[in-house]
Amino acid sequence: MKKQTWKFATLAVLMAAMSSSYAMGQQAQGSSTDWLKDFTSRITFNGYAQGGYSWQDANNTQRNDFNLKRTLLWAKARITDRWSFLFMHDFSSVVQEFYTDYRISNDKALTVRVGQFKHSYSMENPLSPTMLELIDVYSQAVLFLAGEGPDPLNGVNYGRDMGAMIFGDLAKGLLHYELAVMNGQGINRRDGNNNKDLIAKLEVRPVDGLRVVATGQKGKGHAVGEAAWNPGVHAGDNYTRDRYSIGAEYKTGKYAPGKYKEARPVSIRAEWLGGKDGDVGSRGGYVTACVPVAPSLDIVASGETYNRNTTIDGWNQTNLTAGLQYWFYKKCRFQVQYTRCLCGDMLGKDYNWLQSQIQVAF
Repeated sequence: MKKQTWKFATLAVLMAAMSSSYAMGQQAQGSSTDWLKDFTSRITFNGYAQGGYSWQDANNTQRNDFNLKRTLLWAKARITDRWSFLFMHDFSSVVQEFYTDYRISNDKALTVRVGQFKHSYSMENPLSPTMLELIDVYSQAVLFLAGEGPDPLNGVNYGRDMGAMIFGDLAKGLLHYELAVMNGQGINRRDGNNNKDLIAKLEVRPVDGLRVVATGQKGKGHAVGEAAWNPGVHAGDNYTRDRYSIGAEYKTGKYAPGKYKEARPVSIRAEWLGGKDGDVGSRGGYVTACVPVAPSLDIVASGETYNRNTTIDGWNQTNLTAGLQYWFYKKCRFQVQYTRCLCGDMLGKDYNWLQSQIQVAF
């Protein structure tokens, strides 16, 4: 009897140990699964690539080439409901962005951003190339004044800079504001002087689909090179660099996140921009429209002009563009566009420009 009792006791202990080990294993597995699920739910990955073919006959010389313009990948981590972090890299270029956002208010009235990011000057600069209509993406005025293009004085900065910004929505979304203090030297570089640039944006949304935007920039640049149209500024100089813009955009609807093909509005955007670099003033503007005409097919038209030096004749250029874009999957499209470039005397003869591009995005 005692022997049987001892056997039952031993069996009970073994069963209890096995049950405990199994329960602990299940708990550990469950904790691991919960942690992994929480981790993956807080991180999102996005990316896109744009490449195509270009032909032009500038300066009586024909040139054509295939090109890869952008291959971007970025990760955004939602650390808490108020705090997030983003890192973006262009594999055909350099690191583009790294910043953290913290929402101070309970609503969208006040958020702080610190790091390297797209600044607020102009309507077009903050927009993603995956949404913009032109293959060359930005108008000439935005390319030069916002630092998106080849500015010999400040280098190519992709419209980005290092600094801190506060932004938010007020009056139930009627007003949107952004105010930033930035180096003014562009991406991945230390400031070249002790002056900081102040960039401000005010956006009014009176009715659905319409926004009226004013932006400005006040600061001093540190020249990394020289520009033929601005002979008064030399490499290494600190020079006055001020900017302004006023514009408006109307869309009949909004792009759905990740589903541009399914939500294609009629849109028209117009903006006038100006600036001063040292003693030289410049100004320009654009009007761009996009109209869906068939399932997945849009017509794109744009007219834009820019004068790099308003005191000396010949530094102006006007581009007239017409084209089509076909959305074949969500944020993926094929574009073809023709541009007639009308140049001032200092920039050479008028020329033709034919471009095509495929965009794959997720």
